[in-house]
Amino acid sequence: MTAAADPAAILEARIAAKEARIGVIGLGYVGLPLALVAVEAGFPVVGLDINPRRVAEIAAGRQVIKYIPATRMEAALATGRFEVTEDFARLGDCDAIIVCVPTPLTRQREPDLSFVVDTARAIARALRPGQLVVLESTTWPGTTVEVVKPILEEAGLVAGRDVFLAFSPEREDPGNASFSTATIPKVVGGDGEVAGALAQALYRPLVSRVVPVSSTQVAEAVKLTENIFRSVNIALVNELKTVYGAMGIDIWEVIEAAGTKPFGFMPFYPGPGLGGHCIPIDPFYLTWKAREFDIETRFIELAGQINTRMPYHVVDRLAEALDMQGGRGLSGARILVLGAAYKKNVDDVRESPALKLMELIDERGGLCEFHDPFVAALPPTRRHQRLSGKRSIDLTAEGIAGFDAVLVATDHDEVDYALVAAHARVLVDTRNVFARFGLAPAGLVKA
Repeated sequence: MTAAADPAAILEARIAAKEARIGVIGLGYVGLPLALVAVEAGFPVVGLDINPRRVAEIAAGRQVIKYIPATRMEAALATGRFEVTEDFARLGDCDAIIVCVPTPLTRQREPDLSFVVDTARAIARALRPGQLVVLESTTWPGTTVEVVKPILEEAGLVAGRDVFLAFSPEREDPGNASFSTATIPKVVGGDGEVAGALAQALYRPLVSRVVPVSSTQVAEAVKLTENIFRSVNIALVNELKTVYGAMGIDIWEVIEAAGTKPFGFMPFYPGPGLGGHCIPIDPFYLTWKAREFDIETRFIELAGQINTRMPYHVVDRLAEALDMQGGRGLSGARILVLGAAYKKNVDDVRESPALKLMELIDERGGLCEFHDPFVAALPPTRRHQRLSGKRSIDLTAEGIAGFDAVLVATDHDEVDYALVAAHARVLVDTRNVFARFGLAPAGLVKA
């Protein structure tokens, strides 16, 4: 094969000239920012999604993610280099295909790779020589070569010779004002040296730094390690919260003081439970895979158990507060939950502990409403279908006073906490937000 006919050499040249068309599959919190960064770097981009409403809104330049302004979407569309479509046949036009689809868990807490498998099959139907396929969806080490690669090769092409395969874990942190897609270093591992070099060449114009690793398996393990680290440390402070709380010690004051040590300590903070697509889910991908090697991941699983129990602990504290301060039980009580998103200042409710809190309150007979300045109505979710369509209520002095208790689940900055502190009958804070704002309402309970 001559150099001129070498698929890898041709693709490398197209990437270097920014002529390579990039297809991004999945236009959510990972795929859409990545697609915009690629357009802004000068590449032609095709964004693909199975949700027709999502495609239509993006094509119209509407804001679909709170921290991505409509002006940025409009600017990308105005270049003429950004298209969005539901037509997966367009993958044949793409030189590089980046997969950013969900990897959730089943109800049995086992990996659900159905989105990855379905996407790989769609790619295989359009696959041609000279394409690079990069998986960004978080998964267990081995997925890229053990699951995706065989599906792609069913088309008769050989990975490493005709087409090229890599893994680069997404590292999005929705709403983070300090770091964005373009400024977060990108870990890249290829299925072979040629695939790795092509993937590195693809990402270098998009991000501030590319971090090459030796294989797709290492890259997959990097993402899991990052999130397991966070899960385990959050579980530790959640457990300390319950222990210190029983002793009358404020865990937030302890962490603030411990954080003054300039070495050997990194602050993590407790909360009502884990949220987002990463930390509540990713560790279980490794525990599942570890069973194949007869290894028990007891430390990781224990952290998962502690974090999963946090919403139950919070509702128990809410019931105690109602009993001690309100003179009534949780059954029949009107409860206002502040915040539905999984973290502050975003509109993302994926795996949000607030949804679990609402369900637990309902199951114990409470009458639950919520207020969230970023979430007008709760979208359909796999685990909390009963809450779908529930709408955020306005926050007023009269409204707050009408509830038996207010429970802070998410500490959005746009909430008027002084108003809440002045009018709430019983107040339960899972985020230490009142202390941060210098407020000390009578009878405040931290949970």
